[in-house]
Amino acid sequence: MALPFNDDAAPDDAAHDAPTDDPTPDDEVTPMSFDTTTPVHLEGATHEAADALAPAPRVVFDVKELNVYYGAFRAVRDVNLEVHQHEITAFIGPSGCGKSTVLRCFDRMNDLIESARVEGQIMYHGVDLYDSRIDPVEVRKRIGMVFQKPNPFPKSIYDNIAFGPRLAGLKDNLDDRVEKALRQAALWDEVKDRLKKSAMGLSGGQQQRLCIARAVAVEPEVVLMDEPCSALDPIATARIEDLMQELKSEYTILIVTHNMQQAARVSDRTAFFTTEVNSESDTRTGLLVEYDRTDKIFSAPADERTENYVTGRFG
Repeated sequence: MALPFNDDAAPDDAAHDAPTDDPTPDDEVTPMSFDTTTPVHLEGATHEAADALAPAPRVVFDVKELNVYYGAFRAVRDVNLEVHQHEITAFIGPSGCGKSTVLRCFDRMNDLIESARVEGQIMYHGVDLYDSRIDPVEVRKRIGMVFQKPNPFPKSIYDNIAFGPRLAGLKDNLDDRVEKALRQAALWDEVKDRLKKSAMGLSGGQQQRLCIARAVAVEPEVVLMDEPCSALDPIATARIEDLMQELKSEYTILIVTHNMQQAARVSDRTAFFTTEVNSESDTRTGLLVEYDRTDKIFSAPADERTENYVTGRFG
């Protein structure tokens, strides 16, 4: 795969709504290539003796010294972590610790906030996503997003799923693509007889699964989920959690959640964030305290702050 360069470091909003024109010979973009097939072996990637002989999972994202600013205010500082292929990575921590801010860095959604600025690196298969030549629209084709509140378009169920493929020019076999996405989201059997009806008539849980189907319809490699179950009842939440387990065989998933039990149930690795208070300005900056396999984070964390949070002593 290759991420094409974009000569504009900060494209305007219109660039996000329509595909860019093909480059002319004098303005040809140079593709930035990265390998997605060669296994990556990382020393020390496993913690249990039983895993010692197993090949280490491939690294999809390598985050190095990530800092996020809103104007002069540093919202998150010094984040370093690796995200592995076909795993679910959970971000947990108290409100205001920067979990969602960090998540939005992975698909460059923070670019849409005028005052936002990102320092450090997020390497995606060895490519710096914040290289000035990278096209953020191309990034979002490969890295999908599901938001906290279900946000179906005021269109038919079919047109909601077909929206992304149409925009990306993937119009061949569109019916099959819509059906595949709905099946992946465990929604096909519930809506196959009313595809032309409004998506607004679905229940909250169905709408969130529709949004997941819409995200995977363009066949991204990564799916980001920002508290996808916070507005759902326990039954709908359980269905989304089951769905995540099914989807991780095909996708790499990052999830922000305030529900520690959910993180323990669904994730392979967990990152715990907290806040530090600036005594002079009374502002709070988020920081990554600990990142490890989920079972270790919840049973034997290395940092006392992590232990205090997962045992309910604060937060």
